[in-house]
Amino acid sequence: MRPFKPAAAAVSMASRLGAASTPPDARMVKTGFDPAAYRHKLHFDYLISSGRLARAREVFDQMPNKDVDTLNRMLSGYSRSGDPAAAEDLFRAATYRNAKTWTIMMSVLAANGRGSDAVSLFGDMLREGEAPDHVAVSTVVNVPGCDVTSLHPFVTKLGLDANVVVCNTLLDAYCKQGFIAAAQRVFLEMPERDTVTYNAMIMGCSKEGLHREALQLFAAMRREGLDTSQFTISSMLTVATGMVDLHLGRQIHGLFVRATPAHNVFVNNSLLDFYSKCNCLDDLKQLFLEMPERDNVSYNVMISAYGWNQCAGMVLQLFREMQTIGFDRRVLPYASLLSVAGSLPHIEIGKQIHAQLVLLGLASEDLVGNALIDMYSKCGMLDAAKTIFANKSDKSAVSWTAMITGCVQNGQPEEALELFCDMRRVGLRPDRATCSSIMKASSSLVMIGLGRQLHSYFTKAGHMSNVFSGSALLDMYAKCGCLDEALRTFDEMPEKNSITWNTIISAYAQYGEAKNAIRMFESMLNCGLYPDSVTFLSVLAACSHKGLPEECMKYFDLMKYYYGMSPWKGHYSCVIDTLGRAGYFDKVQKVLDEMPFEDDPIIWSSILHSCRIHGNQDLATVAAEKLFNMAPTDATPYVILSNMYAKAGRWEDAALVKKIMRDRGVRKEPGNSWVEIKQKIYSFSSNDHTNPMIAQIKAELESLYKEMDKLGYEPDTSCALHLVDDELKLESLKYHSERLAIAFALINTPPGTPIRVMKNLSACVDCHAAIKMISKIVDRDIIVRDSRRFHHFKDGVCSCGDYW
Repeated sequence: MRPFKPAAAAVSMASRLGAASTPPDARMVKTGFDPAAYRHKLHFDYLISSGRLARAREVFDQMPNKDVDTLNRMLSGYSRSGDPAAAEDLFRAATYRNAKTWTIMMSVLAANGRGSDAVSLFGDMLREGEAPDHVAVSTVVNVPGCDVTSLHPFVTKLGLDANVVVCNTLLDAYCKQGFIAAAQRVFLEMPERDTVTYNAMIMGCSKEGLHREALQLFAAMRREGLDTSQFTISSMLTVATGMVDLHLGRQIHGLFVRATPAHNVFVNNSLLDFYSKCNCLDDLKQLFLEMPERDNVSYNVMISAYGWNQCAGMVLQLFREMQTIGFDRRVLPYASLLSVAGSLPHIEIGKQIHAQLVLLGLASEDLVGNALIDMYSKCGMLDAAKTIFANKSDKSAVSWTAMITGCVQNGQPEEALELFCDMRRVGLRPDRATCSSIMKASSSLVMIGLGRQLHSYFTKAGHMSNVFSGSALLDMYAKCGCLDEALRTFDEMPEKNSITWNTIISAYAQYGEAKNAIRMFESMLNCGLYPDSVTFLSVLAACSHKGLPEECMKYFDLMKYYYGMSPWKGHYSCVIDTLGRAGYFDKVQKVLDEMPFEDDPIIWSSILHSCRIHGNQDLATVAAEKLFNMAPTDATPYVILSNMYAKAGRWEDAALVKKIMRDRGVRKEPGNSWVEIKQKIYSFSSNDHTNPMIAQIKAELESLYKEMDKLGYEPDTSCALHLVDDELKLESLKYHSERLAIAFALINTPPGTPIRVMKNLSACVDCHAAIKMISKIVDRDIIVRDSRRFHHFKDGVCSCGDYW
């Protein structure tokens, strides 16, 4: 090999530099000791560093000896200045590139929302024969929209699957895209793991509701002696929040205090969020006051917490505080405030915030627009929500989901389903939140056929492994009268959170299976989950539906004194209903006196129903008078009081109540029942003659009545019309709406098929007795959902035990 000989000019230049005792730097060597090139390089570096890109580009274009390092510096300058067009023009014109050049350009495109172009550029890089390094691979994997499943085999082929940075990026991408099993495989195959590895895996598990797996990872991380960062603490607080485990959260809080500076606002915000979601307002307030630094997120969490607890005054106080201490008005937590206004609901606050957004020119932003749709929907102004939705130029999946949810909340499940179909037609993929909302629409319509179709669709979409989607599915099956399928869904769920347990406890309560509801409650505690107010509401409702006053008071006291929770009005209502139906009217009065809320129609309706059961006419009169004033258009108290008087032979009093009812223009709501046959709903009213099969329906009922007579059936005429002869009373009982629906289902479904009937009013005593006999005669399960609960009739017995 011929030895290298430097040019004479270079030797001369070197000798002069040496004489000046100035050592040559890398730029001198790269420019071949050319003074002009060296000066250009120095000037170019200065201009890039000072951000004078236009002048830097002029120098770059004039440079006699451009190299790839200079090109990369120019591209990086354009990237920092936010000029992707100039960067792309320069990149396309370049005749020399290396892996770093391609990586910079991919980052520029990804940062400007052009993820698909960045991924395409990676393909171009490969086609041009440029081998990507670990930085290039990590960059493209992090690009939103990158198909990590197709890229992973290529990473292995390049031999980069042992690089911890690349593996962390792959793992994180799998977690973010919901492929938690694939992320776990990457994790297990990694030859080396660091804090970033564990943080990504813990956060991925917590996002998917796999809280126990996240805890195990955290324990393994500690055993390996890895340091816990602020991201570790934040991820573990997410786990504690998901489990509603106050004890675990406080342990993490203690670890944070020992391990990191107390002024870390990022972790303090995570702690605020944890205490907020655990409903610990005292701890929340104390932490907030002790924080040496607060940011926009800190106030956002506080506002949301106080809004959830109906503290409108504190919400407004915090908002005004933010305005006075110098926060930029454009970054105030308007979305959170709108959410609070919706949850209260407080339309005036919502409208004021909307007006500020219009003045600031922020009303058209996607996040704020979605929050406005949600707020107006929750405040019952669905038309306003629809107008905002229609005027949105760019409707995201979140926008569609907000509108679908609004329709469900406002009793328009059919329109919610239409929106869901429209969303799919425009090419948007429903997410897990959409799944939960549309499942609720199916529950509202009580269409089990539709619910099963949705179950299949979301399973194929990969959403049903998520704990929230699974809980929505469970709730749908329970409300559609399919308790067995709800239980199967519960058993098959890989992970269960407090929402899941609350849903199954509520399902058992609605079916009158109080012992199973209580068993599930105890199992929930044994799993280490912390019950919330909704959990206790379901347990108390189970006691109410089964008539268990001692158990009801036990769990009511447990809630107040052991868990330190303040009962809602709904909890008091369950307690009053349970005690009243057991005939403990003195205890009912004591609870009423202790209750820190104003009484309402629900509470007095419970008392009135209890009076009807026990014949307490004096208290019934008081309860009815209360209801006449509180709910003047509700016919129920008039009907109950009139029937009680009639049953006691007080015909004049009964007639007087009916006269008052007529004079006030109050009409009794007609009884309606409906049944689903082959995904179509068939509705019936009492003594209905509109169905084309009415002759066959009546013939079916007459046949059943003959069999019932053989079993000793005796009609209860107290449930029939008063002041008419016995023959008309019997005739009116025969064709109550639920009986017509059951007969129709018997004719139109195969033998042995369960029959599910929904009813808008409470079932009468005679219909209840009749349906028990029908279930035995036809050997079918008959599930009836009335206005209060489910009745599961089988072999002549009802799940309610004749207590409803």
